[in-house]
Amino acid sequence: MASLSLAPVSIFKAGADEEKAETARLSSFVGAIAVGDLVKSTLGPKGMDKILLSGGRDCSVTVTNDGATILKAIGVDNPAARILVELSRVQDDEVGDGTTSVTVLTAELLREAELLISRKLHPQTIISGWRKATQAARDALKRAAVDNGDDEEKFYQDLMNIARTTLSSKLLTHHKNHFARLAVEAVVRLKGSGNLEAVHVIKKLGGSLIDSYLDEGFLLDKKIGVNQPKRIENAKILIANTSMDTDKIKIFGSRVRVDSTAKVAEVEQAEKEKMKEKVDQILKHEINCFINRQLIYNYPEQLFGAAGVMAIEHADFSGIERLALVTGGEIASTFDHPELVKLGHCKVIEEVMIGEDKLLHFSGVELGEACTIVLRGATQQILDEAERSLHDALCVLAQTVKETRTVYGGGCSEMLMAQAVSELAVRTPGKEAVAMESFAKALTMLPTIIADNAGYDSADLVAQLRAAHTEGKATYGLDMTNSTIGDMAALGITESFQVKRQVLLSASEAAEMILRVDNIIKAAPRKRVPDHHPC
Repeated sequence: MASLSLAPVSIFKAGADEEKAETARLSSFVGAIAVGDLVKSTLGPKGMDKILLSGGRDCSVTVTNDGATILKAIGVDNPAARILVELSRVQDDEVGDGTTSVTVLTAELLREAELLISRKLHPQTIISGWRKATQAARDALKRAAVDNGDDEEKFYQDLMNIARTTLSSKLLTHHKNHFARLAVEAVVRLKGSGNLEAVHVIKKLGGSLIDSYLDEGFLLDKKIGVNQPKRIENAKILIANTSMDTDKIKIFGSRVRVDSTAKVAEVEQAEKEKMKEKVDQILKHEINCFINRQLIYNYPEQLFGAAGVMAIEHADFSGIERLALVTGGEIASTFDHPELVKLGHCKVIEEVMIGEDKLLHFSGVELGEACTIVLRGATQQILDEAERSLHDALCVLAQTVKETRTVYGGGCSEMLMAQAVSELAVRTPGKEAVAMESFAKALTMLPTIIADNAGYDSADLVAQLRAAHTEGKATYGLDMTNSTIGDMAALGITESFQVKRQVLLSASEAAEMILRVDNIIKAAPRKRVPDHHPC
């Protein structure tokens, strides 16, 4: 009779690792909760900032409280933690704001799940309860949403309130009225298209944040060539990506054998003729401004100057792509058929000074919705964080223009959803009710953390807020200025419905996915093979 071996059988390659059942689940929970704890101190209007120091040669310093930026910069090894990092990135791409909220809510849901599993509830029971809770919370959020899309004046006020609320948790909080106006004006100019490519943000060191302004038109951070017109009216612009540096023979890397220096001069002359032909082809387009992605050498620059054409070199690719968009032109690389090339147009091109730098200003551009926001600040870190904050506000406003519904902030929406879920839990028989209660508790943790980050008594404030909502005061939330609860409608603390809905759905889906895990299998690391064929 064959004897059965009781020794564990490994089916994986040597070096592969496997975590099973409770160990795998605990590992996922610990990783996700750690990421949530890392960013939760940045939540809310009184949240703190983080300094991120890169490990490269330049050791660049980033000061930020943006959840997506923090999580993007840290290297995580835990698989569940990676899911949260990806979650915040998607939230940033999708709606622009709520990156910290979605991470913290997911972590709090998993913290609650850990307690439920220790009480012997099965993960599938918890997930079933959470799904019903998510639907109840979503319905409550829909009912509470206010839509002023048809009333232009009220909707403009909504946009201003949303911008102020978004900026109140950022570096720009002390100048939030100024920057909220800049962001709203920029988005209103887009006339509902939501194409943020038409909004160009330029950062210039010097001055203070309050000196930032919105310029109607397009600014290009480049200088005009030598002996060329400094101002052009009714400009016809050819935007190109072509090499204009072949007027000098490339000696290095070439082998040219000649029997006299006169022959070298002939080769150089041939190169010059070739370049002159190219410039003549460009001038046939009847333009008065030529903007190139690549370098323009001295000889073609001289030819453009003689023809009275403004030539601008080395405009970075995102710069000329945006310029082509706002002037209505197309980027060309060959010039044989002028009739097929679409030129850009604008009323005036001129040089302007910002701080100590000269920039090119294109006014009266074809795409009337184009504008440039010029940010000023004392240090590069302040400028970078100001740009991130403004980008969040612009993204949220662009989403709100498409989905005009709004909800109240300051923990009001979370408490409203938590109350709806708790009411459903009371009516639900069985173990699912316990999971629903845990979902409501996780939602309540968001206003708790907001109050904790401000140094207020969170237990007292959240208890007051819960009591107010039970009494039917559905617009009440946390007033972070006066350390009390207040009417969010009166205080003007408004958030986008789209952002709140995305936070709720993304967090519950991500938590559900992590909760389903019962096995983590790590592949064997690749072995280093010695290189016997060095080049």
